[in-house]
Amino acid sequence: MKIRGIKLNKFKRFTDLTITDIPESTKLVILVGPNGCGKTSVFEGLNHWYKWNGFYTVGSKDYYLKEGDKETANKDNWHIEQVQVSTYDTDLKNKDNIHGRFYFRTAHRNEPDFTTSSLSRLGNPKDQMKFDTLMNTDMSVSENYQRLVSNTLSRVFNSQNDNKSVKDLREELTGKIKKSLNNVFDDLQLVSIGDPLVNGSFYFTKGRSESFHYKNLSAGEKSAFDLLLDLVIKAAYFDNTVYCIDEPETHMHTALQAKLLSELYNLIPNNSQLWLSTHSIGMLKAAKELEEQHPNTVCFLNFTDMDFDTSIVIRPSTIDTTIWNKFLELAFGDFAKLIAPQRVVFCEGTVQGRAYKNFDAQIYSRIFASKYPDTSFVSIGSCSELEDDNNISMKIISQVLKNSTIIKFIDRDDKSEGEINDLKTKDIKVLNKRHIECYLLDDEIITKLCISQGKEDKITECLNAKKQAITESVGRGHPTDDIKSASGKIYTELKRLLSLTKCGNTKDAFLRDTIAPLITEETQIYKELESEIFGNVS
Repeated sequence: MKIRGIKLNKFKRFTDLTITDIPESTKLVILVGPNGCGKTSVFEGLNHWYKWNGFYTVGSKDYYLKEGDKETANKDNWHIEQVQVSTYDTDLKNKDNIHGRFYFRTAHRNEPDFTTSSLSRLGNPKDQMKFDTLMNTDMSVSENYQRLVSNTLSRVFNSQNDNKSVKDLREELTGKIKKSLNNVFDDLQLVSIGDPLVNGSFYFTKGRSESFHYKNLSAGEKSAFDLLLDLVIKAAYFDNTVYCIDEPETHMHTALQAKLLSELYNLIPNNSQLWLSTHSIGMLKAAKELEEQHPNTVCFLNFTDMDFDTSIVIRPSTIDTTIWNKFLELAFGDFAKLIAPQRVVFCEGTVQGRAYKNFDAQIYSRIFASKYPDTSFVSIGSCSELEDDNNISMKIISQVLKNSTIIKFIDRDDKSEGEINDLKTKDIKVLNKRHIECYLLDDEIITKLCISQGKEDKITECLNAKKQAITESVGRGHPTDDIKSASGKIYTELKRLLSLTKCGNTKDAFLRDTIAPLITEETQIYKELESEIFGNVS
């Protein structure tokens, strides 16, 4: 089912609110606004409409009516005209046809532990009202466990599955949950549902821990698993439905929020809609990316700076610069001002993986942390990404840290003088040497390494080993100043010649943990880097 519009009249927060012009192609609707602006009240309105039109349940007038209108409201029919819903594709006049058209999750999701030793028969969830109000505590994990086991047993006794093994039948259901979990978490895997008649629960592997009971998951892991499990199970029943989830980001860090939203989007049936209320930057960023990947399927409803004591019409917002900046201010508020560094240096370096993640930023931080404690170095990607004015990561940080000085700093590589001058016109600074390895493995620093190890007699031998490594690199087709290509061999030779131990198990760890600390203020290399990055900044 796809919602076209909603009208709320004298309902909770709203005097006269109209939400309209939601495109039929919309699959994800994001309600954005500060706490208390009325996002949850929209979901309460849909829940109220669903209860009355689908189940003839009225609810409490004191809870739903807007303050100031309770005395004048019609005593018997106050609930009928409060909420109106229009759709594109579903007849909402027949009560039975309304069942299953809405599904709600409240912001109060909390089931810290469960283990079952018995099975119970569960009715069709479409024929039940899940919540009286969205202030109710929402516990769904144990119920979904029961449904998972029941559905598996039903398949076992279905003659159409006679040619399938029990394992195949079990994996048909748990496999979907496992896949979704793997898409969201790097190191958390569902491995078992235990024995439903003895110790029925969900069991996981996490790192080296096996048979990790559901109760031992973190709050964020439980929250994400709860939503994923619920959609996998309930999508079989609610396949033409508007799903409303209030604050899905609860207990989760930003990266997890983004991954979760992408997976929820994929789990929702194509003829359904997912409505979320949020003020999470992780959710907003993921939603923006989903709209770019799947044009015309995501819309934003902005509840910020609205006077809901008057008649208000909200239409979907496009994510232009003004709206995005509003979202950023909403997500971070004044908190960013309290933690903002004096300056932020965007530098090259991968932000993915583990071995080389944030390498450049880590190196610069090690070198300049003492003299420049109010400077944060951020690896933002490749040179082209750093030059891109539309780089979303830089835009977010720059917007949030409005009072910080922003410096963009890239490697020289093979850039011509003309290219460097063009970059300077864009306020992008460039290393004088090819890359950071040229500074880290400068003769001055290798000499200082030898002295720090009490092996001054090895200086010449170590410098000659560096020259030989560069010669071999040139023989492989690399430029003479490409120290990075020779750095692996230089690392192994320095380690061997100086009998180094506990200096870093990889070349990059060695450069970060052993070499970078040697670049101190009295060295010429420090002064060069300082001048190239900070210039006259003090």
